[in-house]
Amino acid sequence: MKPTAFNSIHKKLGAKLVEFAGFEMPVQYSGIIDEHRAVRTTVGMFDVSHMGEFKITGPDALALVQKVTTNDASKLSEGKVQYSAMCYQDGGIVDDLLVYRMKDHFMLVVNAANLQKDFNWIKSNMDGFNAQLEDQSDGISLLAVQGSKSLATLQKLTGSNLSAMPYYSFVQGNLAGIDMIISRTGYTGELGFELYFDSSIAVSERVWNAIMEAGKEFDIKPIGLGARDTLRLEMGFCLYGNDIDQTTNPLEAGLGWITKLEKNNFNSRDVLLEIKKKGISRKLVGFVIEDDRAFPRHGYNIKSNGQKIGVVTSGTVSPILGTAIGMGYVSTEYGQPGSALNIMIRNKEVTAKVVKIPFIQR
Repeated sequence: MKPTAFNSIHKKLGAKLVEFAGFEMPVQYSGIIDEHRAVRTTVGMFDVSHMGEFKITGPDALALVQKVTTNDASKLSEGKVQYSAMCYQDGGIVDDLLVYRMKDHFMLVVNAANLQKDFNWIKSNMDGFNAQLEDQSDGISLLAVQGSKSLATLQKLTGSNLSAMPYYSFVQGNLAGIDMIISRTGYTGELGFELYFDSSIAVSERVWNAIMEAGKEFDIKPIGLGARDTLRLEMGFCLYGNDIDQTTNPLEAGLGWITKLEKNNFNSRDVLLEIKKKGISRKLVGFVIEDDRAFPRHGYNIKSNGQKIGVVTSGTVSPILGTAIGMGYVSTEYGQPGSALNIMIRNKEVTAKVVKIPFIQR
């Protein structure tokens, strides 16, 4: 397992460490529910340095990004970020990612488990493009500071005006005396920032300690991967490997809003146009279970009138709602809010109801 630059800090804090995407990562510190509520009410900080960062340069950098991603990167001006996806030619999803428009290049931020696959996929699409692709992942540490007090915490440490930053924008500034990318992004549904900087242990620990000190008055907490998952699920955000993968396409996954079919010549465009024309046969929906003893898990079957109509992709008990929630693919006729479903849990059908996502309003 590869350690991040914060590994010794995680161990000192008594984090429960697990293997994730080849890295030794903290799954929890004080507990998933406690950490989850800290982000929802005050502020928390995540080590997400396992994520991958690719740099694309050259005269055809934009053209290459346009080919491999579904969103329209031509709409990005310097300092803007875009949520996007990459698809195989058959419409299956390679990965979901962030696209950063730098002054003279693009930075793509990809999921840790897909790093090598994504790099190879982009590389296989580079024929005919005057562009260069570089994996910068090992040289970058990444912290996510999320929650209503994230801005107040970080503003103490930087001269950049964080309150003036719109969602999905970034600045190249200095925080805690370290030059870095300060990005107004995150995957929790809360006010938050993501910080990209040099991955040396000395620099990384300096930034971590400065943020923890600045956030002390707000009772800032370190947050593990467990709460990261429950936070994103409450917002109905997809997790690659659970809710989206190479067997799912962005239209049925509810990602039509990042799939710009009017854009020419991106991978799978013709296939996705045909799918949209015919209509999707299944869709990703959110559901709630009122039985507080039931816990939906990835892979559980979804039934109606004794017939299988879909499968659970993600499930948890919401720390905010106090009820079991989940997402899954169901045949489109069962996808309207209010539709009754049955989730197969321990060989028993448990009643659920389709609801609009996000599960909580922020």
